[in-house]
Amino acid sequence: MIYSRILGTGSYLPPTVLSNATLAERVETSDEWIVSRTGIRERRIADPDQKTSDLALHAAEAAIASAGIDRNEIDLIIVATTTPDMVFPSVACLLQEKLGIHGGPAFDVQAVCAGFMYGLVTADAYIKAGLATKALVIGAEVLTRILDWEDRRTCVLFGDGAGAVILGASDTPGIRHAKLAADGRYKDILNTPAQISGGKIQGMPYLFMDGPAVFKFAVKALADIANKTLSEAGVAQSEVDWLVPHQANLRIIESTAKHLKLPMERVIVTLPEQGNTSAASIPLALDTAVRDGRIQRGQTVLLEGIGGGFAWGAVLLTY
Repeated sequence: MIYSRILGTGSYLPPTVLSNATLAERVETSDEWIVSRTGIRERRIADPDQKTSDLALHAAEAAIASAGIDRNEIDLIIVATTTPDMVFPSVACLLQEKLGIHGGPAFDVQAVCAGFMYGLVTADAYIKAGLATKALVIGAEVLTRILDWEDRRTCVLFGDGAGAVILGASDTPGIRHAKLAADGRYKDILNTPAQISGGKIQGMPYLFMDGPAVFKFAVKALADIANKTLSEAGVAQSEVDWLVPHQANLRIIESTAKHLKLPMERVIVTLPEQGNTSAASIPLALDTAVRDGRIQRGQTVLLEGIGGGFAWGAVLLTY
């Protein structure tokens, strides 16, 4: 039987740092207010000339180097993003051209903060079906470009970045079990409703979030899908070495860890330095923990994330 395993990881953060103190000069807020409610201290902002595909390229090259493969071995590219370079073609196609590799399928997935989970599960299915042997899966966002910088409920939360993995065919299990879910009935509590029509933007072009409603939904949904994933895989909570959650809010992360009976020492948290980077947050956190030596080969890792849609998911894997 064919399985898929993560062969390498990579990430990229733009060089510009926006601290809470600097942000407080632009909007009525404070470092204490932001940290107490979110856990975030700073975030990265893409340069004006940087596009999502540029961030994705840096992360992809780092993952390729980590995996120790030739980029021409990649026969599938999936990019998870909600902030593409343009309406079309996809970021994945633009990235394929920048990498100088051609011919294999390349497409985007749009599940906002859960996008990387959706992309990873899709790539796993391709490999298990024999349709690909080495897949590049990326979460990349320039989410700060759809923020209203006068709305302190949202502008304090988000940052830009990209994270990537190389997923390869293997005769031993890497990705062991996964569950994805969505419920469009909750579309109104987190969205950016604008659309282009007749050459003009129609509707609000900024990210909107009903924070309390999102928090309430996310805590329950993440706990439920994490427990179902472990139960269906026959893995006890105590067997999980590391939880790599979507970096949305420290209180949500802590609540999920509590439901899983995992101490925070076994949870990868990059939120204070990066903010919520949407589809990029899980692969960014994963790469951080791999490179600093916390996550090691053979360990059991649980990834989980939730985003607008609502869409959410969990992936259990052996690294």
